[in-house]
Amino acid sequence: MRKLPALIAASTVLAAVALPPASAALPVAQVHTKQFGMAAAAAEPPTYDATPLKSYPAFDANQAIAVDAKYFYAVNNTTITKHDRRTGEPLLQFAGDEDGPFIHMDSGMVLGNKLYAVHSNYSDWPMESSIEVFDTKTMRHIDSYSFGIYRGSLTWLDRHDGAWWAGFANYDDVSDETGEPYGQTYNTQIVKLNDKFEPLASYTIPKQILDRFKPMSNSGGSWGPDGRLWLTGHDLGEAYVMELPTAGSELRWIATVNLPDVQGQGIAWDRSDPRHPTFWAISRPDRLVHTFSMPVTSIKTPTAKGWSVLGPGQFRK
Repeated sequence: MRKLPALIAASTVLAAVALPPASAALPVAQVHTKQFGMAAAAAEPPTYDATPLKSYPAFDANQAIAVDAKYFYAVNNTTITKHDRRTGEPLLQFAGDEDGPFIHMDSGMVLGNKLYAVHSNYSDWPMESSIEVFDTKTMRHIDSYSFGIYRGSLTWLDRHDGAWWAGFANYDDVSDETGEPYGQTYNTQIVKLNDKFEPLASYTIPKQILDRFKPMSNSGGSWGPDGRLWLTGHDLGEAYVMELPTAGSELRWIATVNLPDVQGQGIAWDRSDPRHPTFWAISRPDRLVHTFSMPVTSIKTPTAKGWSVLGPGQFRK
């Protein structure tokens, strides 16, 4: 097992203090100035509907789904089952022992012939997280990267633009051990990591979305073919389409997509066929895996500069 440098943990104290970007610092209804008074409420981004394609029964579809060109992988707390995409037939299962060390695998993603599953000790305190790596051919566990006690509970991992991206969730749900909120939902972060899983940048999720997640948090994340980050919560059948901010630390909310018969949890974009990318999600009550066609080309980025450069006679005083 590889332990990340202690310096990373120390650096997170400063990194966790996130300032909102100029273009999305507060909901407009909360912005007040002496000159202009209270502004009008800001409208939410547009909402679209996903188009269902195919569903598969999968007894391990309790936490998340991962996918490659030929197989999909249903993720449960201590088990992951590999299925044939054509028939849906279960082929192999990794099964962790009842007494550990696997406690709570939250989601997974496939890169090459490796399945990267994120793992935490949820709902034990303090929060511990790791990345567990499996050989997709044999489903054997082959590697582990430990974060130890870090920014929260690791819930998803993806690869995009030459870097790793991870969601570290915190919760308003009260811990049985401490009687206090399990980290507080507003402390949830999206972290960009290098190849050694060291932090490069951290981002926050808009509070309007976190309020929908409460008392839980961000459960799923996957970069889409549109170059945008798609996020899900723990319970709602919605995907939130996000872009990186042009300034500040808060991700920019571009759109919401309704996901019929989905109740949040881990998601995956199938990027194996760039001509026909599909979106994968689960229904945990029904133990089903669902695939969707998404309205990617319909989602437009609104213009929002957030600042201006003023000349003489225009200065704001």
